[in-house]
Amino acid sequence: MPKATVGKIVSIWIKRAHGGPMDRVVEAEMIAGRGLRANADQGGRRQVTIIDEGAWAEAQLELGAEVDPSARRANILLRGIDLEESRGKTLRLGDCRIRILGETRPCHQMDHAYNGLRNVLRAPWRAGAFGEIVQGGTIRVGDAAEWTDEGSTADNGQRPTDNGVL
Repeated sequence: MPKATVGKIVSIWIKRAHGGPMDRVVEAEMIAGRGLRANADQGGRRQVTIIDEGAWAEAQLELGAEVDPSARRANILLRGIDLEESRGKTLRLGDCRIRILGETRPCHQMDHAYNGLRNVLRAPWRAGAFGEIVQGGTIRVGDAAEWTDEGSTADNGQRPTDNGVL
């Protein structure tokens, strides 16, 4: 069960193209079943990616360097929401809802941003989570973030990730 229950959106990024730059925005439209409007990732299970500010701070401390969180290439940075073991939970961001489907694994692009970043993000849930948008709307920096009881799974959230690993 996630430890923290109330938090807020700190940053939002839109990825124009796969491998392309991450554009920081103050608000974004979430489209149910699709993803963030104008974001490269649309549809499928990985409609939105989220990182926790506390986990990012731990990664920087271990790395021994300050790295802009946009280097993680996630769409949303949250404060006060622990993503660890959140698979199968529903997260409310403003009026929107996201069903967390799995843990995001760091890819090779992390080391392009800063050498060694990929390795420090390998700790459980440190690279964040991914999910599907179940209720769309507009999210804004500063909006509340909290876990809801909606969509909790009876199997304790044990669903395979995109690569089939539990």
